[in-house]
Amino acid sequence: MSEIHKDLNKHPCFNPAMKGQAGRVHLPVAPNCNIKCNYCDRKYDCVNESRPGVTSTILTPEQALVYMGKVLEKEPRITVAGIAGPGDPFANAEATMETMRLINKKYPQMILCLASNGLGIGPYIPELAELNVSHVTITINAVDPEVGAKIYSWVRDGKVAYHGRQAAELLLSRQLEAVKSLKAHGITVKINSILIPGINDQHILKVAETMKELGADLFNCMAMFPNVGTPFGEIREPSKEEVGAMRSEAEKFLPQMRHCTRCRADAVGLLEQDRTEEMRGCLSACAQLPALPPEIRPYVAVGTMEGVLVNQHLGEANRFQIYKRKGDEYLLVEERPAPKVSGGLQRWTSLARVLNDCRAVLVSNVGETPRGILEKAGVKPVEMGGFIADGLKTIFEGGNPDTLKARRQSCTKGVCAGSGGRCQ
Repeated sequence: MSEIHKDLNKHPCFNPAMKGQAGRVHLPVAPNCNIKCNYCDRKYDCVNESRPGVTSTILTPEQALVYMGKVLEKEPRITVAGIAGPGDPFANAEATMETMRLINKKYPQMILCLASNGLGIGPYIPELAELNVSHVTITINAVDPEVGAKIYSWVRDGKVAYHGRQAAELLLSRQLEAVKSLKAHGITVKINSILIPGINDQHILKVAETMKELGADLFNCMAMFPNVGTPFGEIREPSKEEVGAMRSEAEKFLPQMRHCTRCRADAVGLLEQDRTEEMRGCLSACAQLPALPPEIRPYVAVGTMEGVLVNQHLGEANRFQIYKRKGDEYLLVEERPAPKVSGGLQRWTSLARVLNDCRAVLVSNVGETPRGILEKAGVKPVEMGGFIADGLKTIFEGGNPDTLKARRQSCTKGVCAGSGGRCQ
């Protein structure tokens, strides 16, 4: 973890002494989820509920950065920027990581934190440490797959969905690996466990004991919030007395969090002085902000096999060369990997984030679906054939991209399906 001075004691969720002095803002940049909990309602767009997984809107990473600044203008006591949904941060990994990068760069004093189910966080932990993400919460409701199988309807890893015990085993293995890796990278770990009467109420202490063995720092036993229409919608909410008794027992293993307010995914303010409602208009306004204009998009991306010709369809490129203009020259800055193929619209929204500082992407072909998504994000897809230099000259000098257009071929459906093999 790089050396940037932060007062880590000013995280109000991890230090109850700060709950009336230091605040947090949750940046809702992660709408998708990779597991289905039987107590969870995925209808997250709501202004009237106050519970985890709910927000009134979704932000892009760039919009989140603007919103962060406006929040600090209104409430300078904010010391923590976190991502807690409304889905899972690592079912939206590109947006999550880009948001962390942007916030860390502009506000290096800000404490950064994340809340995840742990399924997809593993590969990103080294970079999280480099970005000075100091606090991570992992929700672990069971350390026995038999119990976990009752809690999760499905777990999706990439394109594969798992059910029953197999799903619970996969999730648990990733969670245990995540906690160990987070601690190995010097990150403070809090464990959230949802107390579900008749399901895991006899198992929570085993979760706490196991987490102690893995080196977790804090334990938060939370009452399940019944959501109508979910499989657990008819299960009663545990009483404060039941939760309190469980925390007292679990304290034999780990320090307990007793001041949790079950924050929304767009919560802002002090824990004792919430300002989410007050900031809702600002949040909505930031969600309407346009993509970065060309003057602060200094690059052009290129789909190429050998670095000379534009000769890859958007859907077949597994990495893009990134160029900038310097005087009369066009310089190769770097190569960026394309997002891992995940299918559907998520692939193209992820690519738009990867190319968020590019004014155009030069490819031999592009389908209508990704074209629309990229254009909305401010990245102009340009179909062309021939030399990269010709395309760069046209784009950087403000020429007509239509003069570059190549004859369409192979893209028979007109829509990039996201197979990674071609633009179809």
